[in-house]
Amino acid sequence: MVVPSLSPSDKPGLRREALARRRAYATSLGPGVREALERKLAEIVLPRLIGARIVAAYHPLKDEISPYSVLERLGEGQRAALPWFQGRDSRMLFREAPAVEPSPWGVLQPSAEAEALAPDIVLVPLVAADRAGTRIGHGKGHYDRALSHLREGGRIFTIGLAWEPQILADPIPADPWDVPLDALATPREWIDCR
Repeated sequence: MVVPSLSPSDKPGLRREALARRRAYATSLGPGVREALERKLAEIVLPRLIGARIVAAYHPLKDEISPYSVLERLGEGQRAALPWFQGRDSRMLFREAPAVEPSPWGVLQPSAEAEALAPDIVLVPLVAADRAGTRIGHGKGHYDRALSHLREGGRIFTIGLAWEPQILADPIPADPWDVPLDALATPREWIDCR
């Protein structure tokens, strides 16, 4: 299912509408339906993780699709990493999962003592994305800065995880600092963005 573009042409307006759309969609799902969709997401994503040593993901906000169905089924020798922040203004790092303590925003993150890891693949949360991989996040730029830094250090592959209504049919205007995603995955579809 492709969702038509949202009406505002500015990113803050797109973000507001997309957050409301994501919230309404996630709220409409019963627990069993949500879990089944997240298992389907894992079935689509896991074959693309073969050969990856370190897979980074995120601890989901209430309305975000959870990457844990993917992380819980990683293969032998694969390690999971999650975002970690020392403070609100610090750069986002990835540390080995699990998420066990609150971040500066209250979202769970790994312990400060967990090993810092450089991922091969990053499963990226999003508010909305277009089929070319332009992503709207929560507007703080943490992922764009972290992904840019990781790409400077070598090749990484990025996969945006989303519910169906988060994928927009029309292009999202990209800013110069936006780091495009390599692919998108929903419970029903894999989208190559390269």
